Amino acid sequence: MLAEQNTRYEEQSKGTVEQAAAAKHILVVDDDPEIREMLTNYLESENFRVSAVADSRAMSRVFNERPVDLVLLDMRLADEDGFEIMRQLGSPPEAPPIIIITGHRRDEVDRVVGLELGADDYITKPFSLRELLARVRAVLRRSGSTRQQSPGKKPKRYRFAGWELDMRMRRLRSPAGEATPLTAGEFNLLAAFLQSPQQILSREQLLAASRIHDEEVFDRSIDVQILRLRRKLEVSPSEPKLIVTERGAGYVFAAPVEVQ
Repeated sequence: MLAEQNTRYEEQSKGTVEQAAAAKHILVVDDDPEIREMLTNYLESENFRVSAVADSRAMSRVFNERPVDLVLLDMRLADEDGFEIMRQLGSPPEAPPIIIITGHRRDEVDRVVGLELGADDYITKPFSLRELLARVRAVLRRSGSTRQQSPGKKPKRYRFAGWELDMRMRRLRSPAGEATPLTAGEFNLLAAFLQSPQQILSREQLLAASRIHDEEVFDRSIDVQILRLRRKLEVSPSEPKLIVTERGAGYVFAAPVEVQ
């Protein structure tokens, strides 16, 4: 009887250790101790491992000690520049995905520059913990999917129908060789299509990929972005050949895509 109890205890302990090892590790960088405590308690209750620090020096120590799966970074630290910390973190695939935290919905410059520097998403204070959790899970899903598709290697360019999208320079060139400007949302949306060509992508998937986060977000925000992309890519936007609507399901990028 005692032997059976010990065996069960060992199995339960092993399961607990395995679950802890499998849990995603989130690093919170915020100089507000109340925010750090709140995020730590909430994310741990959702089965994440959490490290919370106040500055880049402590952040570096965490990176030296164990792998980090996602960073939550406050852009308005008291004594440090959030943009400089982003530069220290580097770029994927070496760097983990980053969600930046900005101080106010009207801090558009912080959001735009943060996304241009490589942030995967953003959230503004004050925010709901449920919304934060949804964004964390969405970014981790996208990050995991990208790593499975091309482990250890990030595509540098996509080519399709004579067009070329340079991922490093974030530059789109037309078949005529002319630069075609893209907003951050348009770039991310097009990249999502090119990563999954000839597959149906739902509005929810595209919404997450394009990082459209206005004061109120609706599925139709994607339709507006799709329309803008069609005007830039299609010969006849009213009769699209590249981005095709699948009624009731989402959209498909119909052209073959070459990855370099």
